Amino acid sequence: MLPVRHVKRWQMASLIILALVLAMALMPAVWFWDNKTAGLRWFDSVDKWLHGGTFMFLAIWFSGLYSKKSYWKIAAGLLVFGLSIEACQRMVSYRTADWADVGADGAGIVIGLIVALAGVGGWCLRVEERLAKS
Repeated sequence: MLPVRHVKRWQMASLIILALVLAMALMPAVWFWDNKTAGLRWFDSVDKWLHGGTFMFLAIWFSGLYSKKSYWKIAAGLLVFGLSIEACQRMVSYRTADWADVGADGAGIVIGLIVALAGVGGWCLRVEERLAKS
């Protein structure tokens, strides 16, 4: 982990974010889309974008907490998290597991880590510096 001043707070925020992602992934799909609602059929294709965007956000979040040499661990951990979400979705009757979702998760992770390598990584150190100055 990077030498952040508020390690416990960053870790707690990370756990809350992961819990929220898991909770949203396990919510009944009827919240978003009902087979009887023709007006929302666009959600089928948007689902993969949501997976990719969520995992891109997670990759950027964790790249703010860890050094570049740990990015492969971030990628592996988030991929396991994505697989775990699909396993959990398979266990409930109102959701379905989909390998394409895991692919979208992986794409989001790669894009997020590319963004991190482009200069966004380590962002939480910069946030702490700015907060300390104010």
